[in-house]
Amino acid sequence: MPEAAGSRVEPGRVIAAAVERGLTVATAESLTGGAVCAALVDVPGASAAVRGGVVSYHRDVKVALLGVDPGRLASHGAVDPEVAAQMAAGARTATGADVAVATTGVAGPEPHDGQPVGTVWIGVATHAGASAALHQFAGDRDAVRVAARDAALAALLEAVETV
Repeated sequence: MPEAAGSRVEPGRVIAAAVERGLTVATAESLTGGAVCAALVDVPGASAAVRGGVVSYHRDVKVALLGVDPGRLASHGAVDPEVAAQMAAGARTATGADVAVATTGVAGPEPHDGQPVGTVWIGVATHAGASAALHQFAGDRDAVRVAARDAALAALLEAVETV
């Protein structure tokens, strides 16, 4: 059953939590196209926590800038938990951030990599390693992208609070 957009995490909460803990954050984004990083840097004082972000919409960019395994992309496509985890780990490494979040999935209007519209993987990377969580969002392209942005902010906040 597709999930509706959950309670929205205000980006200011992420920045405040990171600053309070002395942590830096970064993003690696595909389907959200930079919306997660944009939401973070809209917060006054974000420069105290945000190291940067990579919009890796194309597979080649995922490989070249984030170090995603090209074999994994070829065999599983970009809408994959390991790809999401590798994207987050790559953003963390590329920017020198303490915590990174990544988004990859299908916003629509058509299925992609054999996955239905609304399928989104959110990756998170910390010093302890990287993992990814599956989300299924309902709605049109815009609704899926907004829900993915909000889920990424929630995952980032959780990671920052538990590092």
